[in-house]
Amino acid sequence: MNQTNDKLIIYQLFPRIFTNTNPNCVPWGTLKQNGSGKFNDFTPHVLQSLKELGVNCLWLTGIIEHATKTDFSKYGIEPDNPNVVKGEAGSPYAIKDYYDIDPALAVSVPDRMKEFEDLVKRIHGEGMKVIIDFVPNHTARVYHSDVAPAGVEDFGANDNINMNFAPNNNYYYISNQQFYPEIDLAAEGDKPYVEFPAKATGNDCFTAFCTRNDWYETVKLNYGHDYNDNSDHFSPIPDTWFKMLRILRFWASKGIDGFRCDMVFMVPLAFWHWAIPQVKALYPHMMFIGEIYDVGLYRPFLDYGCFDYLYDKVNLYDKLVGIETHGWSAAQLTGCWQTVDGIGDRMLNFLENHDEVRFGSKAYAGDSLRVVPSLVTAAMMSRGPLLIYYGQELGEQARDNEGFAGDNNRTTIFDYWSVSTIRRWFNGGKCDDELLSPHERWLRNVYKTVLTLCNSRAALREGGFFDLMYANLRQPGFDPHRNFAFLRYQGDDVLLIILNFSNEASHVSLVIPDLAFEMAGMDRGEIVTADLLWGKKHKIRLSSTAPLTVYMSAADALVLPIGRLKEEKEHKLAGSVLRGEKKLPGKDGISKN
Repeated sequence: MNQTNDKLIIYQLFPRIFTNTNPNCVPWGTLKQNGSGKFNDFTPHVLQSLKELGVNCLWLTGIIEHATKTDFSKYGIEPDNPNVVKGEAGSPYAIKDYYDIDPALAVSVPDRMKEFEDLVKRIHGEGMKVIIDFVPNHTARVYHSDVAPAGVEDFGANDNINMNFAPNNNYYYISNQQFYPEIDLAAEGDKPYVEFPAKATGNDCFTAFCTRNDWYETVKLNYGHDYNDNSDHFSPIPDTWFKMLRILRFWASKGIDGFRCDMVFMVPLAFWHWAIPQVKALYPHMMFIGEIYDVGLYRPFLDYGCFDYLYDKVNLYDKLVGIETHGWSAAQLTGCWQTVDGIGDRMLNFLENHDEVRFGSKAYAGDSLRVVPSLVTAAMMSRGPLLIYYGQELGEQARDNEGFAGDNNRTTIFDYWSVSTIRRWFNGGKCDDELLSPHERWLRNVYKTVLTLCNSRAALREGGFFDLMYANLRQPGFDPHRNFAFLRYQGDDVLLIILNFSNEASHVSLVIPDLAFEMAGMDRGEIVTADLLWGKKHKIRLSSTAPLTVYMSAADALVLPIGRLKEEKEHKLAGSVLRGEKKLPGKDGISKN
């Protein structure tokens, strides 16, 4: 886990796209046509500019060598069959060599690993952490390492291909069937792709006849689980486990701070229980962040699986999407923290990532300026990490039709490309707002304010949480479908946070119950306080018997400092907790996190 008390603010970016200044953007363009960003483009100034946004960790996506249509054979890198590669650049999750770097990211291809290691050092030099993807569930259709350490054999090298399952096989096989997907395996080049027997596809497609919507560019790795009868064969330890542990240790030795682990629930929980402690025994600082989509698996993967953090996609993210796009009630946010009560500070919140549509796209909000209440919710409801996807802070709408990705309201992960919003902010390495629109400047400043507050205010960085909704569900002037309110508190830092998801401006009234005053240690009475987002002063009366009222713009949030913890009240509260008088978690809005 995070070794400091700082809230982890992660910025995800694709080096291939982030620093690419080539404006050509030819659909289905080659590396020569559209270019690629390089490790060396991340100068100290670029890194400092990201840090100034409030970021303290970079997630570099697409680092490990994956299958591509670009021919790097002159550097001793075996070319890939283009018929089973998605896009010109290829999917960063179709790994062809777990021990190598994507050569497109290096200025000098033979020195690609050194250029990566130097970037890690520069990131650390600016006081930030760095994580990369670990892809455990599948490899590229054809796996071959050109640079593996001595004695390391390729995945599948010793498989018994006549067995659809064998505990020590690295892959699953479809006996006596040739791979025949719903795509043309002879469409590109003069070398059709032939695979016999067919291997199971990465998304658990155990057929030779997968569709174009399956992960046909990948093959599933075998960790000793037999899908024929759902039996586990973990003793003796399967070969795939040892191979993956060695790969994790290899990358940990490069000085990185952790892994974002892809689709962790598609790998046996027992493997994580076995592998993660062994990595941490040598590299205690390493963080493991798991991508997961089942709230029922959260606690097993944190406790037994030894993960530090997990995605909270199907809980908070999905609720925010529903509130913004489908008119769901904001009151449902209460259920989000209750679902993860006790583990909330180990859940990674986000509004965007490479798998999801852009917030400002036509498939989501349609207007990036509406992001404020969702952003404040994701950033301030818990002490857990927050993820920002590159360009999100500029309102990137992903309107491009890049090639394989098409017009899907996402930024491509398969194509050589550059993003206009980032390209203009990057501005040849100056990293300024000279070329940004007024809306983009405003939005980036909002993000900077919110992200900076997350670690400058003790209440947000390490404080408690109190949900005010139970006391306001029937409060006149408070719409629980469009409004949400909570407290964050730590020591003398107490913040009242009010959200307005409505398209309309309004006066919002709410009451603060007696228990909240006790828990947060607030004084009652009239105060003048300046909102931390906008700087506007508000004159309010803090009382448990009468509501306070504030004016809120459409799609707005207020973060109001409202109290100091008196010494005598601190003593009283501590005593009440020790006497067991504190209300149970999940009751009256109190979170254990």
